[in-house]
Amino acid sequence: MSPTGTSTPTHHSGVFTGRTRKRFVSYRLRGEYEKPWLEDPKFKRTKYNNYVVFVFVFLGVCAAGVVAYFQIRPAISGPICLVYEDAFDQGKLDDKFWNYEVALDGFGTRTFDWTTTDQANVYTDEKGLHIVPTLTNESTSITTDQMWNDYTLNLTADGTCTETRASSCVAHSNSTKGEMIPPVRSARINTKGKMGIKYGRVEVVAKLPKGDWLWPAIWMMPTDSAYGEWPRSGEMDIMESRGNDVSYPGGRNVYYTTLHWGPSSVLDTYWKTMAVRTQRRGDFTDSFHTYGLEWTDKYIYMYFDNRLTQVLYTKFHTDRTLWQKGGFSEKSENDTLLANPWANTTSTTGNAPFDQEFYLILNVAVGARNGWFDDGKGGKPWVDAATNAQWTFWDDADKWLPTWGEGDSRGMTVQSVKMWRSGACGATEL
Repeated sequence: MSPTGTSTPTHHSGVFTGRTRKRFVSYRLRGEYEKPWLEDPKFKRTKYNNYVVFVFVFLGVCAAGVVAYFQIRPAISGPICLVYEDAFDQGKLDDKFWNYEVALDGFGTRTFDWTTTDQANVYTDEKGLHIVPTLTNESTSITTDQMWNDYTLNLTADGTCTETRASSCVAHSNSTKGEMIPPVRSARINTKGKMGIKYGRVEVVAKLPKGDWLWPAIWMMPTDSAYGEWPRSGEMDIMESRGNDVSYPGGRNVYYTTLHWGPSSVLDTYWKTMAVRTQRRGDFTDSFHTYGLEWTDKYIYMYFDNRLTQVLYTKFHTDRTLWQKGGFSEKSENDTLLANPWANTTSTTGNAPFDQEFYLILNVAVGARNGWFDDGKGGKPWVDAATNAQWTFWDDADKWLPTWGEGDSRGMTVQSVKMWRSGACGATEL
């Protein structure tokens, strides 16, 4: 017996005397036997059906390969030229290609940030380009009391404002009227007049900011606004997101890509050309991702990380222009039928207003009064239509400021920007 109490084989003179194993005996029938089921018509039909399935599986695999090939290879017909590439590794922002936009009024969306050229808000280092919001009372000599009342901030006087409207350059704090100095400073930069494309490709590799009420954006606007004021001349939003956590509806695990177009701001028909990308594990602040645009006279294609991951595809039709797609001929404003702003376009593919040169914009905004953050959702502390919206936003800082974190995590970090233009390098632009 072994120490475990089981029998063990014994050995004597080198001969094994333990229990022998039985020989395996197969129960398979031997010889020739009839197989009547082979003659059954149902069996033959099943066998034929199997062949059909195998053929379609093979064709499906081949089709998937063809689709993958055409998705991976450049879809723009003809040559394409890399006209701009920046890894932001020169120690500073290259003013040969970039402009700063400086204003106080939050531009058209009435955000709560004052855009600056301050090195605290926009700078480069070994990680790339950073656009980081800071608090006004921490990054300037303006005190909290002055932000609330009896202070005038005049960017025209110091020569820094880049806008022409007085309301964009001058702010007064007045506690009686609910007016205050913008409580946050951030940055917005663009390539207008220095680098633009009409058809081509744009790729921006970026990591998005983390924090409540932050609004990062990578987008494009027309250089000359050939068809008039927004949105008549179009807008292409490659990426827009929110810094709120995933518990917020449309938080930082979601980003939007959108085309804006229409005969007036009231009739901006973006909802027909908008798509959403959701990150099911983690969010877009965890790591760097590629946000891409491919643009021809026949379509606009937005993608994520690589061309295989489509976010938005808008195809243009010669026989169904955007004017027709929007159904604008049947609509009116102030009891007056609308005029087609694209009636005189030279485009033959129905893509106006997206038939002109556009430039790139990068920014991180804070808050807004245009509906980007829905009233009453996710603990939003202000109401867009209220005259004291900035006040109530700032009054809630003890809740949203801790979500921003420290350093550049509260900002958007851009690792690289690439822009290609359709056509051979050195050729005349389309």
